[in-house]
Amino acid sequence: MKSQAAPKESGKSKGKKISSSTVAPANYVPRLKVLFREKVLPAMMKEFGYKNPMQVPRVERIVLNVGMGEAVQNVKLLESAAGELEQITGQKPVLTRAKKAIAGFKLREGVPIGVKVTLRGAVMHEFMDRLVAVALPRIRDFRGISPKAFDGRGNYTLGLKEQLTFPEIKYDDIASIHGMDITFVTSAKRNDEAKALLAHLGMPFRAS
Repeated sequence: MKSQAAPKESGKSKGKKISSSTVAPANYVPRLKVLFREKVLPAMMKEFGYKNPMQVPRVERIVLNVGMGEAVQNVKLLESAAGELEQITGQKPVLTRAKKAIAGFKLREGVPIGVKVTLRGAVMHEFMDRLVAVALPRIRDFRGISPKAFDGRGNYTLGLKEQLTFPEIKYDDIASIHGMDITFVTSAKRNDEAKALLAHLGMPFRAS
């Protein structure tokens, strides 16, 4: 049964896709890219004592991943999840497949069990901006994201419980409620560098 604890609706039109490639002029520069150049870069250089601007860590890509083991029994769930990721990012997802067979789950090697999207460049910056400014504040009782989900190699993974966090997704249009992992891959070498970078870009970390 679907949960009724869906986030409040936005005024955006039904099924509207967000794609910077279709709405942005050729000379458009994402707000977060400007923010990085004008404020984040000098702040990071001062905070960590970098001597060269090229030493300052950057967000290289963002990966959205939806794993759906139940799709083995119902492929329509996977199709629905793929459509939702495309609505959220404006980019077509790719299938992820089982790396090995698990008899107890009736899972065969190579069977599609999820979808993912990898964002780079302007599309990545636009998605991150909307995530911070629009999607995360829609979570009920939101008090910030965990500061403990870094992997020690400059990457951070944010887990969302519902795709309904994004205003592009409408409750009446989904096949099931599912979560997703959003991984920020940066060029930072340490957790503190990666956290500072993401925080300067607006990621709302809660106090640890």
